[in-house]
Amino acid sequence: MTNTFIHDFRSDNVAGAAPEVVNALAAAAIGSADPYGQDPLTASVTRRLCDLFEAEVTVFPVATGTAANALALSALVPPYGAVYCHQESHIHVDECGAPEMATGGAKLVPLAGEGGKLTPAALTAALAGAGIGVVHRVQPAALSLTQATEAGTVYRPQEVAALSDVAHAHGMAVHMDGARFANAVARLGCAPAEVTWKAGVDVLSLGGTKGGCLAAEAVVFFNPAPAEDFGFRRKRAGHLVSKGRFLSAQLDAWLADDLWLRLARHANAMADRLSQGLAALPGAELAYPVEANEVFVRLPAAVADGLEAAGYRFYRWEGDLLRLVTAFDTPQAIVNSFLKIAKDLSEKA
Repeated sequence: MTNTFIHDFRSDNVAGAAPEVVNALAAAAIGSADPYGQDPLTASVTRRLCDLFEAEVTVFPVATGTAANALALSALVPPYGAVYCHQESHIHVDECGAPEMATGGAKLVPLAGEGGKLTPAALTAALAGAGIGVVHRVQPAALSLTQATEAGTVYRPQEVAALSDVAHAHGMAVHMDGARFANAVARLGCAPAEVTWKAGVDVLSLGGTKGGCLAAEAVVFFNPAPAEDFGFRRKRAGHLVSKGRFLSAQLDAWLADDLWLRLARHANAMADRLSQGLAALPGAELAYPVEANEVFVRLPAAVADGLEAAGYRFYRWEGDLLRLVTAFDTPQAIVNSFLKIAKDLSEKA
């Protein structure tokens, strides 16, 4: 393998930060401001999100997506409760028990679903055997949906609404893990309200880090009741940042002038270009529709090995399945050169 590193497609977490966000941080570093989220920038983020979602929302910036998800669920679920989620969801696979810890021991109930998505039928069937009201069983308390999903697919507003209807009919709240919410909205082309509270979502973990921030997420409550004691939950978990303006400065710049969507559209466009080029290669097969900024593809071993040797990084997901993720700053020239090398390798194989 070459020692020359060309580009890293492993995740959008490897990307840097948007210049607008960095500049906003530099500006926020001048002078003083009230601590613990009482600053003007935090107030501005709340106003922006109220406008964005066409509703009065309650907003709590935090530093990580894991904190956003775990703390959001803690406001919805009692220790004896159950959170229904996809079996590949981040809260189930990648958060080291943080949701269970934050909720005081609630149980995650993973469900299967093609392309990373849950269906009303699967959720209904699971709830039919949940033992609702039986003291020996955990009680259904929340549904968690990932938008965009871990497979890079996107829930349409009507899909969210159908799942929310099932959850609410069983007395459950609905949480959305929106680590790549910007990519989903950019793909859907709908108003953010249409795929969140208007479709039944009670609380959103809005991710900025993957989309151009350095480290900034926000827990957005559409239903005010669970938000009443959330400030205490955030403080107890260590995510009430004393110089909170530095979290909010990132989010404020990211949300201003639709920057968040422009950056997401670029990432999605690069994923489209990447997937279309790879799918045209002999022996290549896309595992899922490319609807956000993740590409899951099967390539002949010689092509995959040759791309790694040429200096490109990506995840070998399982077997011959590869995951490639584009970001807000992925250069089109890099995608073009990657595809050219892949095509050359394919012709030689």
